[in-house]
Amino acid sequence: MARSAIRRSLSEQPPVPPPPPRKPGGGGANGGGKGRRPGRIARFFRKLLVWGLALAVAVILAIGAAVAVAASSLPGFEALKSQAQGQMIVVRARDGSELVSLGPSYGKWIPVAQIPATMKDAMISVEDRRYYDHFGVDPVGIARSLFVRVESGKWRQGGSTITQQLARNIFLNNNRTFTRKIREAILSIALESKFSKAQILELYLNKVYFGGGAYGIDSASRKFFGHPGDRLTLPEAAIIAGLVKAPSRYSPTADKEAAVSRAKVVVATMQDAGAITADEAAGADFTKVTFAQEAGQNSVRYFTDWALPQLDLLVPENNQPIEVWTTLDPAMQRAATDAVAKNAPNGAQGALVSMDRDGAILAMVGGTDYVTSNYNRATNAVRQPGSAWKLFVYLAALEAGYKPDDTVVDEPVTIQGWSPHNDARNFAGKIDVRTAFAYSKNTVAAQLGNEVGFGTVAGMARRFGVTTPINTMPSMVLGTSDVRLIDMARAFAAVSAKGSAVDPYGIAKVTTTDGQLLYEHKPAPAQQLVADYVAAGITDLLQTAVNIGTGRAAQIGRPVAGKTGTTSSNKDGWFIGFSSGITTGVWMGRDDARPVPGLMGGTAPARAFAQYMRVATARRPVEQFDTQLKLPEYTLEPDDEANLGTNPEDYYYVDEKGNLIDPNRQGAPPPDAPPGRPEDNGQPPAGDGQPPAADDGFLDQATGKQVPPRGGAGRGN
Repeated sequence: MARSAIRRSLSEQPPVPPPPPRKPGGGGANGGGKGRRPGRIARFFRKLLVWGLALAVAVILAIGAAVAVAASSLPGFEALKSQAQGQMIVVRARDGSELVSLGPSYGKWIPVAQIPATMKDAMISVEDRRYYDHFGVDPVGIARSLFVRVESGKWRQGGSTITQQLARNIFLNNNRTFTRKIREAILSIALESKFSKAQILELYLNKVYFGGGAYGIDSASRKFFGHPGDRLTLPEAAIIAGLVKAPSRYSPTADKEAAVSRAKVVVATMQDAGAITADEAAGADFTKVTFAQEAGQNSVRYFTDWALPQLDLLVPENNQPIEVWTTLDPAMQRAATDAVAKNAPNGAQGALVSMDRDGAILAMVGGTDYVTSNYNRATNAVRQPGSAWKLFVYLAALEAGYKPDDTVVDEPVTIQGWSPHNDARNFAGKIDVRTAFAYSKNTVAAQLGNEVGFGTVAGMARRFGVTTPINTMPSMVLGTSDVRLIDMARAFAAVSAKGSAVDPYGIAKVTTTDGQLLYEHKPAPAQQLVADYVAAGITDLLQTAVNIGTGRAAQIGRPVAGKTGTTSSNKDGWFIGFSSGITTGVWMGRDDARPVPGLMGGTAPARAFAQYMRVATARRPVEQFDTQLKLPEYTLEPDDEANLGTNPEDYYYVDEKGNLIDPNRQGAPPPDAPPGRPEDNGQPPAGDGQPPAADDGFLDQATGKQVPPRGGAGRGN
C-alpha cells in the first residue's frame, strides 16, 4: 500500500522544464560574457607586468647589495698582487743556485705599462674581445654563447669575461655549478666597480695559469722561451695567449706543433678584431721562435723527495711562497751521479749518500736513473750489509777492552750450532785484531761477538743510529740484519767525528721569497757515543782495511778509512768510508735481490767511492787520522787476495754452490741464472764451474767423526 501510494505521488509531480538553449558566443542569458573576458586577460597581464617589474627591481637591489658587500670586502690591489694560488717552493743548493722549483711559479710581476702591447692585444682578442665595453659580465657574450649552444647542441664558446676568469682564479674554484657562476658574476662586477680596466688586466696577465706550474706571463715566458715576459714578440705572445684555453693540450713542452697551430689561430683572431694589420699577421714567423729546453728530472730529486717532507715539521702551517736552502753541493751531486752510473754493474742499481762532518748531506743518489725509478735506495731500501756490519762488532770489542794490537786466533769455531768460515776457507792462526779486521776474518768476528755478547753488538749499532730491527742470533756479526744506507753512513760519520753523534740533515734554512727567516738549522748538543780511544781504535782498523785489506780499491791518494761489505751469493755490495771530514756510503745490488755477477764490496762500490771522493775532497786539505797507521806483519798469499777481491781489476762472482766463477772463462753460468738464497756453506772456491771439492764436513763424515750442526754464514769481505 505504502509503495503504490509513493509511486502515485511521484507520478503526479509536474515535469521540470529543460534549461533554455545558449546563444552562440554568449556568456549568459543576456550575452554579457562577451565583453568581460578580454578585460580579465588584460588585468592578468597588467598584474604580471607589475609583479615582474617588482621582482626585477628586487633582484637588481639584491645584486646591487651583494656587489656592494663583495666590493667592500675585496682586498686592495697590492694585496691581490701578493696573493698566490698554492704554495711555491724554490729549492736552493748550498751555493744559492736553484735546484728545482716546485708548485706554482709566478716569476716577476710586470706592471701593465711594461707588458708588451702585443701580449695585451692577443689576450683580449682571444679571451674577451669586448673587454673595454662591459661591466665585468658581458650580456652580449652570454647571448652569443647561448645561441651557439642552441644551434650546435654543444657548448662551443664560453661567455666568461677576463674579469670573470680573474675572479674565478683568485676567489673560486672550477666547479661548473649555477651557484658558482652567480658568485663569479657578483665578484666580477665588484672587481670592475673597485678597480680600473688596466688594473684588472694587470692582475689577470700576472696571475692566469699557463700550464707546467707557470702562473703569469713572466713565468710562462721564462719557462717556454727562456727570457722575461716584458720582451715577448708577437708569435711568442700568441703562443702564450693560446695556452689559456687548454694549458696541457697546447703546452710547448708537451707538443710544439699543437702550440704553434693554436697560436696561428690567435694571430688570425687578432687580425679579425683589428688588433693587428694583415701585414703584421703575415709577418708572424713561428719558425724563428726559440723554445727553452725543458729541465729533465735528475738525481737531485732523490734528495728533494727526502728533504722536503721535513718542512711539515720545520715550518708547520705555512702557505707562503718559500725558498728552501739545502746542504746539497751541485758539483758533488754531479760527481756522485756519475760515479754510480759508471760503476754499477749491468742490471744492478746503485745508491750513494755523502755527508759532511756535521751531518749536512752533500750528495744523495737513490738509483741509477730517477726517471726510470724514483725509489730512493739511499734512504728507503733495507738490505743486508755483510761485513760492513763488523764496524759494530769491533766497536763493542774495543769498548770492552780490546786493542788493535791484541792477539786473537783465526781458527774454526762453532757457536750455538753455527760454524762460520772465512771467505777463502783458510785460517791464519794467531794474528792481531787489526789484521783480523783488515782481512775481514769471519771466525774472529764471531768470537768477539760471542765474547762481548750479541745483544751488546746490537746495542752498539742502535747507539750509532741504526733504526731497523736487529736480530741477536750469532750470525748477526756477519751482517744478517737489514739496514739502510743512510743509517750506515751516519754510523761511520760518527766514527769520523771521533765518536760523537752525527744527525744527517738536508735543510739549512727556510725563508720567504722576500727574505724573512722562518727556520734555521741549529746543531744538536754534542753527544759522545764512545770514548775517544774507542773511536781512535776503530779508525785504526778502518784505515788498515783500505790500505792493505779488502778496501784497497777505495784509495784516493790521501788517508781513507772504510769497510767493505758483501752478502751471500753477491747480492749486495757495500763500501762506506771517510776522508777529510766527508763520509760516503755506497751500495749496489738488484732490487729483486738476485745475484749480481762480479759484485763485491771491494770492487764496484769501492771504485764508485773513490771516483766520487776524489772530486768531493779535492778542495779540502789533507787530514791525517789521530791514530798512527800500523801495517800488520801478516799478509795474504796472492791466491787469498784474489778470493777477497782486493785487486780492483778482478771481476768474478761466487755461484749458489760457493764456486768461484770467472765470467770471461769457459763454463761460466749466464748472468741471469735463476735466483736463490741457499745457506752459505763456506765452501772454498773451486773455479771453472766445477763442483766444490770435499769439505771438512764430508771428510769428518767419511772418517766417522762427530759433525756439529752448521748454519749459514755471510761473505767475509
